[in-house]
Amino acid sequence: MGKKILVTRSSMPSFEEYTEEIREMWDTHWLTNMGFKHRQLEADLAKYLGIPEENIALFVNGHQALECILEAMELGKEKNAWGEPKNEVITSPFTFASTTHAIVRKGLKPVFCDINEEDYTIDTSKIESLITDRTCAIVPIHVYGNLCDTETIDKIAEKYNLKVIYDAAHAFAVKRDGVSSAVYGDASMFSFHATKVFNTIEGGAVCFKNAAMKTKLNQWKNFGITSQETVEFVGGNAKMNEFAAAMGICNLRHLDAEIQKRRKVMERYVHNLRGIDGIKLSQVQRGVESNYAYFPVVFDEKKFGCNRDEIFNKLAEHGIGARKYFYPLTNSYDCYKEMFDINETPVAYNVSLNVLTLPMYSDLPMEEVDKICEIITK
Repeated sequence: MGKKILVTRSSMPSFEEYTEEIREMWDTHWLTNMGFKHRQLEADLAKYLGIPEENIALFVNGHQALECILEAMELGKEKNAWGEPKNEVITSPFTFASTTHAIVRKGLKPVFCDINEEDYTIDTSKIESLITDRTCAIVPIHVYGNLCDTETIDKIAEKYNLKVIYDAAHAFAVKRDGVSSAVYGDASMFSFHATKVFNTIEGGAVCFKNAAMKTKLNQWKNFGITSQETVEFVGGNAKMNEFAAAMGICNLRHLDAEIQKRRKVMERYVHNLRGIDGIKLSQVQRGVESNYAYFPVVFDEKKFGCNRDEIFNKLAEHGIGARKYFYPLTNSYDCYKEMFDINETPVAYNVSLNVLTLPMYSDLPMEEVDKICEIITK
């Protein structure tokens, strides 16, 4: 069978670069608790994203980042005119478990909106019909590096006085008309998991408009401790350690070059697969500088002659990893059984049944891309 081709592969600096970056830790013995590397990475990321250092906070992972920002914004605490908690959050089910779980774990109720068929982000034409007197926020998801219709979402949020927190786990380094994905809404959460375009091994961050939020987030992620003798919040431990921060410092130096390598992989896929009846490819959005995070393909069984699962199995037989991403939808998880109706999000459901993300990473050889495409089409 030969070597396996994984669906993703972590970007890493050279061994020498990383060990040089962590060398001083053997002198300082400062390994966690928001040390020098943590502060340096925050500064480096702020510069890269074009935002002030006061508007970004690092976390141990993206999930904790999302939970903390939901908590810090005190969603669900306000009551409507009838004394009922405003605890409904409009989001979409075409996402990873983390998004929906974070909402539920914070005592909030997800209200699922369908996605659009073009870029798989939330269908903004359907948001207003889901708003009630208990709605407190919108949590849209940037999908596969595709950005949501942020302009329309902003208008809706302003009209109904709602918070907007973007799940931007797929959208680090993405820009629209030169504007970073970090500045949209009230806050944007990024994941720096090892599988992402930019990684800190495990890690995440939140970027936010209100700079006063930074102190609160730093307290929430450190057990709610506000001084040596005062604990004002029931917080947790969500701090990024120094080794993870050092990996991020190194990886950030090479990120733009990595993205360009990913672009070439994407272009090779498009060259091989475009124009084939029954295969739908995701297009880079107009005005958007993509990070080429994923390469999703949606199969139409009637036109193509076989379904997504058959392609998945065929690739697996050749040692090639693909991913049914996102399947199943979060509103159909066993842990939410009978809580939601999957038929209320038909577009998301249909895409989830037919989408496959193909291997995508910066050093994927072109001959391997050709091999993958040949197996799919033969």
